[in-house]
Amino acid sequence: MTGTMLAEKRGAVGWMTFSNPDKRNAMSLEMWAQVTSILDDFAADDAIRAVVIRGAGEKAFVSGADISQFDANRGNAEAAANYAATTDTGRASLIAFPKPMIAMIRGYCLGGGLGIAMVADLRFASEDASFGIPAANLGQSYSADNLRRLVTLVGPAVAKDMLFSARRLDAGEALRVGLISRVFAPDALEQEVERYAALLAEKAPLSQRASKAIVNELCKPESEQDAAMMRAHVARCFDSEDYAEGRRAFAEKRKPVFRGR
Repeated sequence: MTGTMLAEKRGAVGWMTFSNPDKRNAMSLEMWAQVTSILDDFAADDAIRAVVIRGAGEKAFVSGADISQFDANRGNAEAAANYAATTDTGRASLIAFPKPMIAMIRGYCLGGGLGIAMVADLRFASEDASFGIPAANLGQSYSADNLRRLVTLVGPAVAKDMLFSARRLDAGEALRVGLISRVFAPDALEQEVERYAALLAEKAPLSQRASKAIVNELCKPESEQDAAMMRAHVARCFDSEDYAEGRRAFAEKRKPVFRGR
């Protein structure tokens, strides 16, 4: 079994599930290839206002790469380059996804799985979730992009603690250091994620996209920031039908109906 990706649309919310439960949802090459097509569909569908990513079952979010495929798919330099091209495309789709994304985390969220979760805008976890980066147990080093996201979330001191020791953080500690956004009882997690995603779906899509793009840009060194892009997002919001609708709804003391235009 190589695992698969599952996609579901529940009203205005898209759900993408990493499904390889026999291997704690380890990411196979086939799964990475499916990530791009699912997210492209969610991005193009104006009815989808937010996305939730999660692992199948209750044991893990994503446990990293499916190592059992390495001999077949990374056995030489050419194969390794083809493997990297597919996985890099999938990661790029996650990073570039323009709509709000929530990672719903149960069980283990380690290594590459934590790297995927950190790409999401928000991370909601169950009380039994655990987090860690085992690089120091394996003699590895994680990429600068992944480590930049970690440092942005938890700061350099906590990042070094996690990396040097390879220890696991429970959900309570992960919340305290800023690695995750909220913690819920295991039996309440999905309901709370659904409730929050529904809240996001009511808000102005162009405003959310602008906020996401600008906040992500501000996390880069100032010399690398695209000021013109950020100004364009602000201008598009002010010129939008949704901005006019927001003003009308405020004056009429009613809930606005945003259309993303």
